[in-house]
Amino acid sequence: MAEKEGFFSRLVAGLNKTRNNIVSGMDSVFGGFSSIDEDFYEELEEVMIMGDLGVKATYDILDDLREKVKERHIKEPAACRDILIESIRDQMSVGAVEYEFEELNSVIMVVGVNGVGKTTTIGKLAGKYGAQGKRVVVAAADTFRAAAGEQLKEWADRAHAELIGGQEGSDPAAVVYDAVAAAKARHADILLCDTAGRLHNKKNLMEELRKMNRIIEREYPESYRETFVVLDATTGQNALQQAREFKEVANITGIILTKMDGTAKGGIAIAVQAELGIPVKYIGVGETIDDLQRFDPDEFVNALFLPESRKEQE
Repeated sequence: MAEKEGFFSRLVAGLNKTRNNIVSGMDSVFGGFSSIDEDFYEELEEVMIMGDLGVKATYDILDDLREKVKERHIKEPAACRDILIESIRDQMSVGAVEYEFEELNSVIMVVGVNGVGKTTTIGKLAGKYGAQGKRVVVAAADTFRAAAGEQLKEWADRAHAELIGGQEGSDPAAVVYDAVAAAKARHADILLCDTAGRLHNKKNLMEELRKMNRIIEREYPESYRETFVVLDATTGQNALQQAREFKEVANITGIILTKMDGTAKGGIAIAVQAELGIPVKYIGVGETIDDLQRFDPDEFVNALFLPESRKEQE
């Protein structure tokens, strides 16, 4: 519980720039208008799109707001704030966000372009699952980036996870094959697979992922499958575009947003779920293992919009 509370405080601090960017903009609209008219909605729309909430999420949220303003006969712009928060919260719940893979024998493939913090994220996940008492095997199947294997080895050692790697430039599918064999032999709970982050060469990447998937299906058919895409929140709409492109080459089941603490573009967490219908499963707000946590839409919205009232309740 203390860890959760500690993370909430870090999340509040981490969303500071985003809060200044989005929430203060919204509040100035709520305070700056005396009536709810088209101009009011247009101003809100601009603040939200500029805040990286994305076009789809913005339109859906504003449609919902218009409807509720009519239904509830709201006349005061300031009274729209809570409705807007409620609507953003609803947008972010893509059904039940499942974490059942954490309790099953799972293979988690992690994709993402280089530079988004993919290797570090895999290391943190290995540490997280290890701390839960799980046996973890890590496949260093990004054999194209020389430093990736060394970086993963450091994290794996820290997490007491077994690392299966290959020579630089070797076949990533062969690494996955060896890692599956090791996971089965060790009765591992979770196998984490790093992959090469090359979107510019989509055809190769697609072929590579297909090959890895075939091996897992053939050698480890009983495993539960997840594929996460790691996105750097500081890149805003670019992150959304990357997620779209990875969705074309892989069956993405979850999103991990890193570097939320260094950006004013935290609205991307709302955009990415609304646009792609894929849940954000983890969120990172710093460098340590504890700074990567399960994503909780309620906590996120509270940290973004209601940090003061939340603190008073504690």
